[in-house]
Amino acid sequence: MKTGALHGIRILDLSTVLMGPYATQILADMGADVIKIEGPAGDSSRYITDGRSRGMGGSTLNLHRNKRGLVLDLKHPDGKAALLRLAEGADVLFYNIRPQAMARLGLDYAALRAVNPRIVYCGAYGYRRDGPYGHKGAYDDLIQGASGIAALNGRLYGEPAYVPTVLCDKVAGLTAVYAITAALLHRERTGEGQEIEVPMFETLVSFTMLEHIRDHAFEPPLSPVGYARLLTRNRRPYRTQDGYACILPYTDRNWRDLFAYVGRPELAQDERYVSIRARTQHIDALYTQLAEFAATRTTAEWMAFCDRVSIPAAPVNDLADMWEDPHLRATGFFSTAEHPTEGKYKVIGFPVNFSASPMTLRRHAPRLGGNSIEVLREAGFSEAHIQRMLQQGATVDHSDGSPIAPPAAGDESP
Repeated sequence: MKTGALHGIRILDLSTVLMGPYATQILADMGADVIKIEGPAGDSSRYITDGRSRGMGGSTLNLHRNKRGLVLDLKHPDGKAALLRLAEGADVLFYNIRPQAMARLGLDYAALRAVNPRIVYCGAYGYRRDGPYGHKGAYDDLIQGASGIAALNGRLYGEPAYVPTVLCDKVAGLTAVYAITAALLHRERTGEGQEIEVPMFETLVSFTMLEHIRDHAFEPPLSPVGYARLLTRNRRPYRTQDGYACILPYTDRNWRDLFAYVGRPELAQDERYVSIRARTQHIDALYTQLAEFAATRTTAEWMAFCDRVSIPAAPVNDLADMWEDPHLRATGFFSTAEHPTEGKYKVIGFPVNFSASPMTLRRHAPRLGGNSIEVLREAGFSEAHIQRMLQQGATVDHSDGSPIAPPAAGDESP
């Protein structure tokens, strides 16, 4: 199984932007044959940055690695017919537009199950479709607001704020990965395909509420919602003599060691700090003192001390520092690859190590329609039929490195 744990699994990926493509990147890295299906204009995320050629920016090179690229105009009869033929031999169909749109295209679960009862049909979108929000579109920012994440920042800083990463997209993408792999295991045991719904809103409410529900879980509630340790402005990277450091004593022993190191051993007997419960109740005062202590040493001194006594700690790295991080360098997390049309580029590493079925870079990210002809041939279409689809715009082939035309106004996504 040196080609990945999911070798032999074929996934038709109709998803766009980041949530879905992130999920299928992981599945492709684990060995699945992911066929990325785009409309003639291409996935809108292709055009966020310029790269060396249109539609092939640095994020695209990583997000769509290990996938094959097929263009199908699903509103064209030949495009839809081609998708249904591909579905006959596929294991998974994954999409992230609203299910109502899939139904209008005639590509709902009933249509796919009719051609392949074993297919795993996964939709990832904003809200469960049986609720009053089920018709609404969603993006990461909206779900950060709706799920309570933006309001948590508001508790700290006086007004709601977004986390500066597409957190909701990526959490929902990871959720889709485990849902799909579980459904494939179910099919392996029973022979039964199924439909999966991965709603961003419910996924992020579950994700966020896990630690913040606290004793509000009881009926009647025994406390307000919110984890106090996370809701103090003094929980932050601390300024040292020459920079910043993340210092997180957690156990009773950790705190005793730290108090002794800064010359305040008596604080270990302070009734506010003698136990995890007491520390949580007085977390703001405790973290205020920790900030004062941090300023008395350099970052290097703190790292050396914390490592010596096993207090969790880390420096504050800028994103641009990642390539020089000694741990990432030692583990070979980043590498450089040569794309056949785009030249050398940095490859974001695989986070998971499999001893028997490792993740590998098998394919570079395809250009728009880079594998259209190859995939259609595999599906049994004749050369004449493929040429007709090319001429009518039902498919596109840019495998030769030909330039990608800008999408028409209002047609940036499939």
